[in-house]
Amino acid sequence: MRVVALISGGKDSCFNMMQCIAAGHEIVALANISPHNKSELDSYMYQSVGHEAIEFIAAAMDLPLYREATRGVSTQQGKIYEPSPDDEVEDLFRVLGQVKGDLEVEGVSVGAILSDYQRVRVENVCVRLGLVPLAYLWQRDQKELLDEMIKCEVDAVIIKVAALGLDPGKHLGRTLSSMQPHLLAMSEKYGLNVCGEGGEYETLTLDCPLFRSRLVIDESDVVLHSSDPIAPVGYLQLKKISLETKLPLLDLQDRLSGLPLKNSDGYVTDYGVEASDFSDDESVNSLENATVTLETIEQEPMGVKSRDGWLCIAGIQGRSSDFRQAMEEAAAKLKSILGQHDQTVQDVCSLVMFISDMSRYAELNQVYCETFNHVNPPSRACVEVPSCFPVILTALSWKEPHNQAGDFPLERHTMHVQSRSHWAPANIGPYSQAVRVGELIHLAGQIGMIPGSLEMVKGGIKAQCQLALRHVGRLLKAVDSNVNLRDVVQGICYVTDVSYVEHARKLWEEKTNNAIVDYVVVSQLPKSALVEWHVWAHRHNNQFEYEETGKCFQGYSISIYRRWNYENDIAAVVCYVHNTEETELSEDIFIETVDYVIQKLNQGHENDATSVYNLNIFYPRMKIRTLNVDYLQKLAENIALVYTLVPVTYVKSEHTYLSICGVRNQ
Repeated sequence: MRVVALISGGKDSCFNMMQCIAAGHEIVALANISPHNKSELDSYMYQSVGHEAIEFIAAAMDLPLYREATRGVSTQQGKIYEPSPDDEVEDLFRVLGQVKGDLEVEGVSVGAILSDYQRVRVENVCVRLGLVPLAYLWQRDQKELLDEMIKCEVDAVIIKVAALGLDPGKHLGRTLSSMQPHLLAMSEKYGLNVCGEGGEYETLTLDCPLFRSRLVIDESDVVLHSSDPIAPVGYLQLKKISLETKLPLLDLQDRLSGLPLKNSDGYVTDYGVEASDFSDDESVNSLENATVTLETIEQEPMGVKSRDGWLCIAGIQGRSSDFRQAMEEAAAKLKSILGQHDQTVQDVCSLVMFISDMSRYAELNQVYCETFNHVNPPSRACVEVPSCFPVILTALSWKEPHNQAGDFPLERHTMHVQSRSHWAPANIGPYSQAVRVGELIHLAGQIGMIPGSLEMVKGGIKAQCQLALRHVGRLLKAVDSNVNLRDVVQGICYVTDVSYVEHARKLWEEKTNNAIVDYVVVSQLPKSALVEWHVWAHRHNNQFEYEETGKCFQGYSISIYRRWNYENDIAAVVCYVHNTEETELSEDIFIETVDYVIQKLNQGHENDATSVYNLNIFYPRMKIRTLNVDYLQKLAENIALVYTLVPVTYVKSEHTYLSICGVRNQ
């Protein structure tokens, strides 16, 4: 990919360029936003100190430089950015637009580490210009990152300080390598961000392997911006800079050789204990998956709303033989149910697409993009199932009720990171990584995709399971720093072969805390993945109870795994119907199973008429030809119940006839 790099002159923008090259991209131009009055500027978006050195860096790299002046005015400071003519973000839009008009570029190198404010705005500009943001430093551990920069020979000096523990008189002009011990000490003592991501300090890169020449600061003045006795603020005003040719003369590849600079794969297979178990695993299908698509059970779309604003939508089927028309039909049904409950597509938090042919995904997704064409769309999972309908949808939506009481009203928080990084897969499209409302966090489906390259990890089912779960854990922590993988309450693990279930189950039980999972075998997953995890978590999972229970009925074993919190305002179950004999599942067994699921979901709330129930009923087409839909319809007339009937290849094992993944809330 041909890339224009946003540079401030600091260590982060330079090291991210190195990361881009390691990932196989080519830097073809530099872009910079400079202060309009050529002095230090207090901007929410841009580093202005050291701007005098930008032209020298461009010369050192022998690359064209595009610059745009800014007044540093921020008219929109919210979590969401809408283009505003007077905002400093539009200065970035203009300069990148000029680059794109002059050169063939596809990506933008961005040195952001933690700032959502900056990331959201750069992504907004990139999306408008059709460019891919490359932020390979995003969410990196700052101590590891600083050490990596120094070992990769990024020679930067501190040119601004503004934090407790940093003194303009002592630390300005010092190199990163010499300051590393002090920065680590101040991090332990005062909580300083060792990479300065909180604005504690700014740097200027004098040399790195990308430079043909080294920058030399010949003359500078210390400007004391604030003489605060606790955290004085000061910066270097660069008066004279020169370039010093580096000898011997080497080309870029020679300058980079021998450095511990990792490519995208390196941040997966060599990134600490969490990835140490990756190894090649030549798994083979132990059973023939069903390839014949039989008649799918028809049902009508349904929606029920809880008193706290959650709307469960189920059973939406797009039945037209034309895939685009089928998705349009499903989208229309979704909008209709939302409208009936005074909600819109912008209120949808989580959605699942069960499609019949992954090769037709582009047609379906085009309609999906048209439907969810707004900022911060819902999280999403997409799997292929042996259905005769092109698409089946389920959705979870939320809107604050008009009569919401309490001191702390619920709010929706969405994480939609579109920048490519080494952290977790970017969501460049109409779905988000996660949506949090109150204590509940709903994640998008996660597969074993290498974040930096968006390619599937090698190593078979074990490697894919582990990497996908690493994505789940990182996304949860990014949503809330106090939440991790062990806070998952319930999930569905989609695999493409029944032999993979045991690999997934073992890893899941090692890494989670009594989270209950429905293991479902489907015909295909995105990017031909072997496994996809789709989970939701609770910020107080330690307050949930766990129970395993079951019963025998007419020779069948009905097993239930249940979770519920102390308040019992939310409960979740996973149910399996199991039999080692090759028999047909009778209506009696199906009714007994559904009744048992509702009973366990309702346990402790038997007399509460405000409960709503949402069931995903997975039935293997090789085992079951039909289900008693009439009974479900009658049940839905008496309680607030929605359900989705999903044909699949297997559930859990070849001896499992049915699974139900259900949730009750108030």
